[in-house]
Amino acid sequence: MARITADGEVLCGIQLPIQTLNERIRQPWEADATVDDLVTVAQTAESAGLGFVGVCDHIAIPDNDYAAHMSTTWYDPIATLSYLGGATSTIRLLSEVYILPYRHPLTTANSFATLDHLTGGRALMGVGAGHVEAEFEALGLNFADRGRMTNEAIDAVRVAIEAAGGFCQFSGEFYHFKDVGVGPAAAQSAIPIWIGGSSRPALRRVVERGDGWIPQGTPREAIAEQLDYMSAHADAVGRDLDEVDFGWIAESIHVGEPPEGLFAPGWPHLSGSPDQIAESLRYALGLGISVLFLFLRARDLPEYLDQVARFGTEVVPLLTD
Repeated sequence: MARITADGEVLCGIQLPIQTLNERIRQPWEADATVDDLVTVAQTAESAGLGFVGVCDHIAIPDNDYAAHMSTTWYDPIATLSYLGGATSTIRLLSEVYILPYRHPLTTANSFATLDHLTGGRALMGVGAGHVEAEFEALGLNFADRGRMTNEAIDAVRVAIEAAGGFCQFSGEFYHFKDVGVGPAAAQSAIPIWIGGSSRPALRRVVERGDGWIPQGTPREAIAEQLDYMSAHADAVGRDLDEVDFGWIAESIHVGEPPEGLFAPGWPHLSGSPDQIAESLRYALGLGISVLFLFLRARDLPEYLDQVARFGTEVVPLLTD
């Protein structure tokens, strides 16, 4: 296990718009956006020097109160990242996050190894345990088992991918396989696995099994406490956290003066000059964060593309000054 950023480096990327229409995060213009628009966003992020684009994961959204805000539009992450990989050449391709209990580890290993093989080593495997109980029920899975299933699946996926097309075996509580091989071999000797979540079990999972951390809903004022918790757990289990890329999902961002009504009242956000935004984000970097997950806000696609370009060219160079 190893981090992908060098000391003093910060990697910035975006969860792509359009690929999910979750009512809590989507912007009005996304509802009518096209596949070509999605490709253009990924290509613009690459041209702007951003480090990755991310795609979310759900399989079947239930019709209940818990999921009422989610909508049923969630592009399949492997299909979408593979398609975008063919339209780009350097940007990394992240699942943000892939729900491991929903698939057998051999299926997951084959999917990500293929993605990595086809894109020349650009896959980033962001994984999580999932949170929609009725979705687990629809798939015939026990929601209460999801944490243990996720831990075991991470171990099993590593075994299969790192066998590089050779035969391997694994035996655990949920998954068993013997004398099987998964190919094609990934271009990377080990695809980085970033763990999603901000609960105590998720934080322990980062320390025990992760190459990186994708926090979910951690506000600025809680970053230090969660990093401290992981540091204490690392001491207890003997893990070197210098091997881990710690991330943070920053507040919604608009480079420049935001148009009236862009942010709802009370919505946490950053805006202003590139210097002002960079100065605010450097708070997290000073705590040891090396990956920034960005949500850029705009009124329409052209403005969004401009925001991606401006952040990459005007803000990113200031982050490590």
